[in-house]
Amino acid sequence: MRRLAILLSCSCCFVFFAFGQSQSSLESDRLGWTNLLADKSMKDWVRGPLAGNPIVRAGSMSDPSPWKLDPSGEILTCEGKNAGHELLRYAFELKDFVVHAEFRFIPVEGETRYNSGVYVRTNIDGTIWHQAQATLPGGFLFMNTLVKGAAQRVNLQKEMKENRMKPAGEWNVYEIHAVGKQISLWVNGATVSEFNDCEVLSGYLGLEAEGYNVQFRNVQLKRLP
Repeated sequence: MRRLAILLSCSCCFVFFAFGQSQSSLESDRLGWTNLLADKSMKDWVRGPLAGNPIVRAGSMSDPSPWKLDPSGEILTCEGKNAGHELLRYAFELKDFVVHAEFRFIPVEGETRYNSGVYVRTNIDGTIWHQAQATLPGGFLFMNTLVKGAAQRVNLQKEMKENRMKPAGEWNVYEIHAVGKQISLWVNGATVSEFNDCEVLSGYLGLEAEGYNVQFRNVQLKRLP
């Protein structure tokens, strides 16, 4: 009986864990997605400074570009040690959409901090932006947005529901939903951060370089009606 009770207890824990997860939008519906790394020329991506960040100066981007797409077209690497602080921006303005991005930090011995991000609804000069912050630990929304029409910094780290980020060297999955006034961030199986009063209803998406070696793959976009 005791063995049966232990087995039942373990089974219940497994069921709870399984139902505590949710599928990504890409897994649950494969239709309507565009692979943003499919074109090896990267002609639809533009480098630009993050002018809205007070520590970034105009022209702080590194040269040559730290961004390199491998010959297979599957993995985009940012060589952070050679990079300034910049945004690799997708060239087309978007309104309502879901973006799926998988990323991992390349481990550095003795390093405990890592930083990058996926940006949405960012304006052309980078002064207004909404970031799915990728840090260890972390996974939350952080933005320089409009509040009653005026630019304001909003950091939702304290409202993050849980830390679901995996350690450096392991792949993480982010999905950002931008629909109307709501932006939400799904990380590795669950929604962890939400902003429900976004006044910025369109903009650009992008990937951030911030001095750390990071790799992206399977960057997929689904425009919503």
